[in-house]
Amino acid sequence: MDKVKLKIRAAIMFPLAAVVVWLMLFLPAGSLEYFQGWVFMGVIFIPCILVVAYFLKNDPELLARRMKYKEKEVEQRMIVKLSGLFFFIGFLIPGFDYRYGWSNVPTFIVIISNILVLVGYFIVFLVFKENTYTARTIQVEKGQKVISTGPYSLIRHPMYFGVILMYLPMSTALGSYWALIFFVLSIIPIFFRAVHEEKILKRDLPGYGEYMKKVKYRLILGIW
Repeated sequence: MDKVKLKIRAAIMFPLAAVVVWLMLFLPAGSLEYFQGWVFMGVIFIPCILVVAYFLKNDPELLARRMKYKEKEVEQRMIVKLSGLFFFIGFLIPGFDYRYGWSNVPTFIVIISNILVLVGYFIVFLVFKENTYTARTIQVEKGQKVISTGPYSLIRHPMYFGVILMYLPMSTALGSYWALIFFVLSIIPIFFRAVHEEKILKRDLPGYGEYMKKVKYRLILGIW
């Protein structure tokens, strides 16, 4: 995908994503006074614009890979669909929670939660900088090499760690305790995705088996 087409696609996709997220939050809330929703959208989309601009300039190939959604592996397609379903439900609940007053999340917890979301996003950004082959789909490309530097020197799947760190506090960032149930359910398939992904990388990416021996833990230092 050339750079001009990539810019056009980004210019279409990201505003569309913002509109979809806005509708998922504010239609259930039934009010524009849902301040947690406004804060969260700022936390998500302002850094997103900066990150997209950075990679359009410095690594457009990575952005092109991130815009490919079709998984080749059947197991991965099932995992992605299951995680996406729980995530979708989790995003709808906070608005209803605000409308009907199910939760009473203190403002300081909302703020801390949004900070944690930002930290997780920053970790994902560092992963993207370190590994241009961080595609959205599981695949091994021609010329791809094992990355063992930066966050990859600590755990084998730092991007998934960053994603989990983003997902877990999203419910309280949006002012809902009940949505946490579905955000937790949405991250469970990620663990299965990491395990299955390693089978593919060990099979298709030269040197990955040796890397697995060198870096012991997948997602959580000292645990797993």
